[in-house]
Amino acid sequence: MNWSGTPLRVTCHCGAVELSVVLEHGLADAARCDCSFCSRRQAAAVTALRGNVEIVKGADRLTTYSFGTHTARHHFCSVCGIYTHHNRRSDTDEVGINAACIEGVDIRALGEIPWNDGVNHPSDRSQDG
Repeated sequence: MNWSGTPLRVTCHCGAVELSVVLEHGLADAARCDCSFCSRRQAAAVTALRGNVEIVKGADRLTTYSFGTHTARHHFCSVCGIYTHHNRRSDTDEVGINAACIEGVDIRALGEIPWNDGVNHPSDRSQDG
C-alpha cells in the first residue's frame, strides 16, 4: 500500500465521520505527543496538509476540543467519541490524522512510535526570554 500521495479513507469507529486525506510523509512521521491532553489519549498521528483533508461525511457529527492557547483543535465523532484528526499548533498548515483511523493501517505494524515534546512546546515559552 502506498501511504503517501494517494487519497486515504479515515473513519471513526461507528462510521458517522469519514475523511479523505493525502498524507505528506505517509506513515513515516507517525508520532505521539506528551502534552497534558495527548498523553492521555495515546493516539499516533501522521501529517496531512490542511488542503489535503476533506470531510467526506459527518461534519455535523464532529465535535471539537481545544485548551491552552486554543490553536490546536482536536476533532472527535460525537457518536462514538473517536478522535479522527486535529489542527496542529506547531504548524497551522498541518493536520494530524489519527493513524489508527486510516483504513488498512495496522497500528501495531508501525513498531515503536516516537514521542514529541508537547510539554515544552515553543508556543508556551515566554517571548521575553
